[in-house]
Amino acid sequence: MSHEAAAPPAAPKPTKAPALNRLSLDLKAYKGANSTLCSGCGHDSITNAIIKSFFEYGVEPHRVAKLSGIGCSSKTTAYFLSRSHGFNSVHGRMAAVATGSNMANHTLLNIGVSGDGDTASIGLGHFLHMVRRNPQLVYLVENNGCYGLTKGQFSATADKGSLQKGGAVNRMDPIDICALAIEMGCGFVARSFSGDAKQLNQLLKAAIAHKGTALIDVVSPCVTFNNHEGSTKSYPYARAHEELIHEVGFVPFFEEISVDYDAGTTQVVELHDHSKVVLKKLERDYDPTNRRQALELLSHAQENQLFLTGLVYLDPSMPSMAEQLDLGSEPLATLPAEKLRPSPTALAEIMETFK
Repeated sequence: MSHEAAAPPAAPKPTKAPALNRLSLDLKAYKGANSTLCSGCGHDSITNAIIKSFFEYGVEPHRVAKLSGIGCSSKTTAYFLSRSHGFNSVHGRMAAVATGSNMANHTLLNIGVSGDGDTASIGLGHFLHMVRRNPQLVYLVENNGCYGLTKGQFSATADKGSLQKGGAVNRMDPIDICALAIEMGCGFVARSFSGDAKQLNQLLKAAIAHKGTALIDVVSPCVTFNNHEGSTKSYPYARAHEELIHEVGFVPFFEEISVDYDAGTTQVVELHDHSKVVLKKLERDYDPTNRRQALELLSHAQENQLFLTGLVYLDPSMPSMAEQLDLGSEPLATLPAEKLRPSPTALAEIMETFK
């Protein structure tokens, strides 16, 4: 009887080391809890874009404050950057809380995730005053044109003539969040689509580098209540009607910029930290640094129900709230009591000025 020797066990395949960013952190350091939103929700695509952009830019997670209000959108902050600070406010008040957060500690990067109802309805007044103050904040609106938590009623951003799932027609003109932001002095205004991961990733990295408030209005279809024929915030409509204003590229301050383009077709805008936004013109002759042209573009788009995406307006020279108030280098939150509390003599002098 012959006995064959047993084959030696196969050597384990080498495990590929995860990619690291410039802080030597891997992508998992930027993730959060598992999503509990509806399967296919556009908000989850936005979450993935946030995770990727913060990883690629190399933001320290503990230097971030996440802010939200109420709504499906406001659950998003639980799904990214689990190592960062967080505050979930009441409905419509996220903008006010973000302003206070930046006032208390202007060394943190705030990212606020809101919805079209949270921003354009109950929170509209707070949103407008936040924009005019220009705190350091990446402000994302996950815009699905409906109230997803309360069975899909139209929100203030629903286009006139769009249909509800039950057949009701919206008779009211929509609020254009981007146009309002520009009117109130926002220095970074963009519009994107949750299904366009490449564009959204570039816009998010540029927003992180921007000094002051950076607004990105992202059409994010509600797969449960607003993804049917007749809705202008559905996946089929957005995919069929999205028109790029330009192709967006972003080069962070720690990478050498090298742009290959023909004269007159590409515009490079430098941000305050020397990062660069590279805008490749497509068919439109459009300058995003021209405020009047930006408002005219948005007005034309609303009148004709065009879905234009890209960087709508950019003014990197606008002073942030911290600069306007001359808050100094040390955050108020870390100052000792003796520096925060005026002496009796100083208080008396202050009171004299009110007589």
